[in-house]
Amino acid sequence: MNRVLVDTGFLVALGIARDKRHAAAAEFLDDYAGELLIPAPVISEASYFLSTVGKSRLLDWVSSPPCTVLDLPSVAYRNVSEILTRYTALDPDFTDAALVWFAQETDCRAILTVDVRDFNVFRIGKSKRFDIIKWF
Repeated sequence: MNRVLVDTGFLVALGIARDKRHAAAAEFLDDYAGELLIPAPVISEASYFLSTVGKSRLLDWVSSPPCTVLDLPSVAYRNVSEILTRYTALDPDFTDAALVWFAQETDCRAILTVDVRDFNVFRIGKSKRFDIIKWF
């Protein structure tokens, strides 16, 4: 089965009809057959950009297949901190570091993101690159 990690930009594009990438996000989902791995920090970050109605729609949507919401356990925070420190020069945010951690834990390298620059630099473990899925 195909699996892909989902970053904030994809959810924001999907949730805002006037976003320039909205049609591309919707079209990707129409053609995709597989599981969408959505870390809880991504949902929280995406919610910041959405209206109340958009937040509600997002929460309803992620509650069923093909979405799988991944919770970040407190024992992972030290590892996320280490990832933040490793990439200090990029000034990553918490959500990006958490995505790197989830990639390591799930062994899923595929990602839907608009943050191509940083995810071309981030490494899973010490050497594996992300497979950035072209969706826009």
